[in-house]
Amino acid sequence: MTESYRYISYQAEGSLGVLTLNLPDKLNGLSGPMQAEIRDVLARLQAQQEVRALIITGAGRAFSAGADLADILAKGDGRAQAEQTYQAMVEQSNPLIRELRASPIPVVAAVNGIAAGAGASLAWAADLVVAAESAGFLMPFIPRLGIVPDLGMTWMLPRLCGEARARGMLLLGERLDARQAADWGLIWSCVADAELMAAARGLAERLAAMPRHATAELKASLASATRSSLAEQLQYEAERQRELIAHEAFQEGLAAFLGKRAPVFP
Repeated sequence: MTESYRYISYQAEGSLGVLTLNLPDKLNGLSGPMQAEIRDVLARLQAQQEVRALIITGAGRAFSAGADLADILAKGDGRAQAEQTYQAMVEQSNPLIRELRASPIPVVAAVNGIAAGAGASLAWAADLVVAAESAGFLMPFIPRLGIVPDLGMTWMLPRLCGEARARGMLLLGERLDARQAADWGLIWSCVADAELMAAARGLAERLAAMPRHATAELKASLASATRSSLAEQLQYEAERQRELIAHEAFQEGLAAFLGKRAPVFP
């Protein structure tokens, strides 16, 4: 199944969906209309049962160069640019990141080229990130633009690689290659360019085979942990286990484990 969009392409292939940022001549800059189309795909996925994992990648030589600066420039003078960008972030960009982070459909980002600024934030909002060896991550906010990192980067980056490395990346704005990103724990894995989509599909297929509610449960648990004490999180986990052990997925998993077979989740 293929959906018709202008700024992205989307194909459903069995239990997998593949969303491609599709403005290669602009290095897949995250314009407002592109973000709206990504959000439309995410909303559609929640309303169906067939597609159980999503891959996000980019067309051409970039994953995404981040915000479309030409789009910002077209908004008028500095004050107009500031106000309209603020509104766009509140109404479009921030909801996009929240929806990706909360998506019950697990998301794999296949970073095929440079992921800069908001493009890196988009990738890191996925559940798993696999990058091609030629790919890289670039944070131009502070040294090149004099603005703060956005789309959740100041929240995500220190949690992924620690505050010392996060500060260095954001202050210096140096390109971080995919291999080093993997070494620092910023992404799940770095693979040869020719193997990128096969690796992403392999991960997505494994995620698609999980119980449908599992990803949402994990995301909720991790979110709870960021705002809870250890005692509070222990109680949260106990309460969720009380609910989930009665679930048919656990009963099938238990039967499969005892029967020494692979589970077949409903």
